[in-house]
Amino acid sequence: MRCLWLQLLFILSFGGGLRAQLLVKVSGVVKDDLNNPLPKVTVSILGQDRLTVTDEKGIYHIYAYNTTFSLKYALLGYNPVIIEIRQVMARRVIQDVVLTGNINELEQVRVTNKRNQLSNTSILNVSDIFARTSVNGNFESLLKTLPGVSVNNELSAQYSVRGGNFDENLVYVNDVQVARPVLIRNGQQEGLSFINSDLLTSARFSAGGFEAKYDDKLSSVLDVRYDRPDSSQASLNVGFLGGAFASKILSRNSYLMAGLRYKNNATLLGRQDNKGSYSPNFTDAQLVYQYNLSGHFFLNFLGSFNGGSFRLIPDSRETKFGTLNTLLRLQTAYQGEELDDYQSAGMAVSASLFPKPELSLKWINSYFHTLERERIDIEGRYQLSELSIVPGNLPVQDGATGGYTNYAHNNLKSQVFTSEFKATQNYEDHVFFAGLRFEHKSYHDDISEFSFVDSAGVLGRGDFSGFYQDNFIRARNELFIEYLSGYIQDSYQVSDHSDLQLGLRANINTLSRQLLLSPRLLLAYRSPGDDKIFRFMAGVYQQAPDYRSIRDFSGSLVRDQLAQRSYNTSVGLDCAFDGLSTRLKLTSELYYKYQDRLVPYMMDNVRIRYLAGEQAKGNIYGLDMSIGGEFVKDLVSYFRLSLMKANQKLAGDDRGYLKRPTDQRVNVSVYFQDRLLNSPSYKVHLNLMYGSKMPLGAPLERRYSDSFSIPAYKRVDIGFSRDFLDDLGQKKPQFLEHYFSSFAAYLEVFNLLNINNTVSYLWLKDVNNVQYGIPNYLTSRQLNLKLIIKFKNSNRKDR
Repeated sequence: MRCLWLQLLFILSFGGGLRAQLLVKVSGVVKDDLNNPLPKVTVSILGQDRLTVTDEKGIYHIYAYNTTFSLKYALLGYNPVIIEIRQVMARRVIQDVVLTGNINELEQVRVTNKRNQLSNTSILNVSDIFARTSVNGNFESLLKTLPGVSVNNELSAQYSVRGGNFDENLVYVNDVQVARPVLIRNGQQEGLSFINSDLLTSARFSAGGFEAKYDDKLSSVLDVRYDRPDSSQASLNVGFLGGAFASKILSRNSYLMAGLRYKNNATLLGRQDNKGSYSPNFTDAQLVYQYNLSGHFFLNFLGSFNGGSFRLIPDSRETKFGTLNTLLRLQTAYQGEELDDYQSAGMAVSASLFPKPELSLKWINSYFHTLERERIDIEGRYQLSELSIVPGNLPVQDGATGGYTNYAHNNLKSQVFTSEFKATQNYEDHVFFAGLRFEHKSYHDDISEFSFVDSAGVLGRGDFSGFYQDNFIRARNELFIEYLSGYIQDSYQVSDHSDLQLGLRANINTLSRQLLLSPRLLLAYRSPGDDKIFRFMAGVYQQAPDYRSIRDFSGSLVRDQLAQRSYNTSVGLDCAFDGLSTRLKLTSELYYKYQDRLVPYMMDNVRIRYLAGEQAKGNIYGLDMSIGGEFVKDLVSYFRLSLMKANQKLAGDDRGYLKRPTDQRVNVSVYFQDRLLNSPSYKVHLNLMYGSKMPLGAPLERRYSDSFSIPAYKRVDIGFSRDFLDDLGQKKPQFLEHYFSSFAAYLEVFNLLNINNTVSYLWLKDVNNVQYGIPNYLTSRQLNLKLIIKFKNSNRKDR
């Protein structure tokens, strides 16, 4: 069976909109100088955003748009090879290659590239991030188009995976775990995420069922690498919303990478309903340095500073909302301002030792210090009016007048120190992994905030009932937590076509004082033609309590909270087949998660508010599917569909199972790229996203509820680009070609259809005690221009 029904379905669905193009297909086997096949060799077409990776047998397939081009074969620890291909017409070409070892790095490669490594993570095409049309410009925008990831906020870098919340995701950069801010309330306060796209060389993502070598969290893992670059190079990225500069310097025994980023999206925020003076400024600096003391011992340093401030002096707001039969308008005049700032500095030092060809040892030490501050003192006077639904929208009835106040003076200082030892040992058909990790966290939190709504003097008479508000919260907390965890894992090649992975993770902490044991199993079978992979996964995932989850609405700490636990299982199928003149890949996974000892929470924009003293149990189940390929040669496009249901039952609650805040039943995304037929250096990048409605708690209750919902999220972004030095261009400007290897200009249209997507609500009452939910909309249509420039290295030498 060659997935014929899938080919037929896809051709009927999309075949009419795609044009067939001639191409050269190059296939072959990459081996080392001992005639052993080499997996995970990167095969790329120079001058084009085209690459593939060899499979476990060293086999590769790659497609070229034109008939004359150069192929580069690269693998860490081996000298790269460049081969020129010249064909008179479109055809299939067989090209086998032999790579010779680089003595300085070969010991590391022998450990990390064994055939029988097994993982439930997918390799991301990191080059996609630069062409993708994204408002926030962060790497995480790429994740929001992946199966299992929910979408409802383009301003935020946070993401929800398979019914989990933002705090349930693991993020690693060079084996160092990265944390997210605590005090962020909404996406417009967010700046630059930790990951610098200009420095990364590879990224892996798992939406569930990840290995025991990763820490204990309930939802997902993102594993990013800043590894040795292919050559010395520099790049510049500038646009209306900010800029970035990166430099990579490569020498025989070392390399240095540095990146600077700046972001200011004031022009984007100024088009929202809240009018005023926006001043969002965010900066980030990162440095990576590695020195090879010998072919067996490496030292690596990672340093970072990430900071930003968000200042808003609001002036007025006008929002129209309602139904087809009733149109309402909120008009608000403001006084006061909001000032939030965030600073995080940290460093990590790691030492890697390869005493034998089959043994790898690594010791990692990291320290991060973070300071977050909120200063909010805003008063608003509002008027609600009913408008005529006929053109012109003239007022037909004046409603409530009143005011509301938001005040916050919060400071949070957190420090994290981590020391971890990791070992990898190859033995015949086994790869053994083991690790031991110690982590110390400290939090110092000073909270002072209140908010209230006064509609015609209701609150002035002391009637606080019926308002779901955090009123008069004042607390000062200190918390110190220590975690000790370890894991063992064996990846075993059972046969030529099947692999088995068994792992066990143990964790204990000074807060809950539980000994947490998490066994995990992964079984994979590859068909003889390597065009299908079947996977089965089962495992236990336990997330120990942390400061955010034990702080309740009043600011007090629930110190006896237990670890949240999830029993996960899934079955998956990956299928590859030729169709539409390209290689298509279908991935699918059906999953089920039963969870207990859950800490229920409510969402307000991107702020997670835990009901820290309560417990719940629940289940999540769903199906993730995606299909993709180079429908237009040289450019990858894909379609994904995710179906999911997430519910929970609170202990002692007689309402039965309720929807979770992340219960987004349907997610669909399409990323399509094309070229102009007669001018192939001109490209179009189209991104469509749909996420169904999400539950929202009732504002009149102080307990968890799912009585309301946020409407479905719908968004279309489109970008147009041209690389003036594209190999497919008919003529390259000589001046640009002399100084640059790439010079690409982008015109982007955010929210092409100008859809008002709701992220949260402002709840107000009128004098008759009728409550209104006024939607807080996300960004409207906006244009953006940017340039991405890669400087030519006159001293470039391939390793």
